[in-house]
Amino acid sequence: GIADLLAVLYFREMKYDPQNLAWPDRDRFLLSIGHYSIGLYAALAEAGVIIVDELDTYGADESRLEMSGSEITPGFEMTGGSLGHGLGQAVGMALGVRLDGRSSRIFNLLSDGELQEGSTWEAAMAAGHHRLDNLFAFIDCNDQQADGPPRQILTIEPVHEKWSAFGWDTQRINGNDIHAIVDAIDSAK
Repeated sequence: GIADLLAVLYFREMKYDPQNLAWPDRDRFLLSIGHYSIGLYAALAEAGVIIVDELDTYGADESRLEMSGSEITPGFEMTGGSLGHGLGQAVGMALGVRLDGRSSRIFNLLSDGELQEGSTWEAAMAAGHHRLDNLFAFIDCNDQQADGPPRQILTIEPVHEKWSAFGWDTQRINGNDIHAIVDAIDSAK
């Protein structure tokens, strides 16, 4: 489900150097949803960050390609998984690169299940308050999480209106439509 977003980010939008992942002016992608790591591994292999043959080691003992990715894997900026922490880290990174006077942008993918976490809303509010125009958040609203559909556990709707209220430029699109993703990013810029 995230392949289209990753294709747009890694092959059209983000500035990064697969040979110099410590380049301070690089754009950063933060995968908050740790169990989506397999999709990011594939994108990183296509982008030349990791070698394609390493994909065969996914989930194996001693592999850098763990079930939930971590920063031991090249291209991972944070360990994802404990939902509700990705956006907070993205806000911190966006503030940090701004304070350093860098042009880097931060792209964060989070889930609708994370919208049930208070820390996510605090981070969304902080980003709006600080007018972090170098931060892009993508929410996978697929109505799925470990405990059941978010609408049955703790409703998150109306997502669009809530984020707008915090000062975000929000758009609801089909996340599997490459043209819609490109248009949304271009509009947000």
